[in-house]
Amino acid sequence: MKIIVTSLFVQDQDKALQFYTETLGFVKKHDVPAGKFRWITVVSPDAQDGTELVLEPNDHPAAKEYQKKLVADGIPATMFGVADIQEEYVRLSEKGVKFTMVPTKMGPFSIAVLDDTCGNLIQIIQQ
Repeated sequence: MKIIVTSLFVQDQDKALQFYTETLGFVKKHDVPAGKFRWITVVSPDAQDGTELVLEPNDHPAAKEYQKKLVADGIPATMFGVADIQEEYVRLSEKGVKFTMVPTKMGPFSIAVLDDTCGNLIQIIQQ
């Protein structure tokens, strides 16, 4: 058994697709109609057959509340690995990405937290 798909609630699928591809650098894998929304997934450019991230609409009231409470408490919704956190911090900052935590050493890891503009905080980690 392996993880093939994970999801992240987003406020606006189009805005999320743009942010996750154009700003973060993921690659769109699927974008198909699914009722009034779409099944949109992105993958790492280095692992296009790897785990897919679904940009899931937060249309349900519980999803909206969940998102809001995580952000209010400063809790990232998910975590992405990076090879060089300082380099990513500079690259993303230059693209206008806002960070709620600058790169910070935590034992053997370095982490930072960014706002994805779609209702989530995202942690990046260099291991």
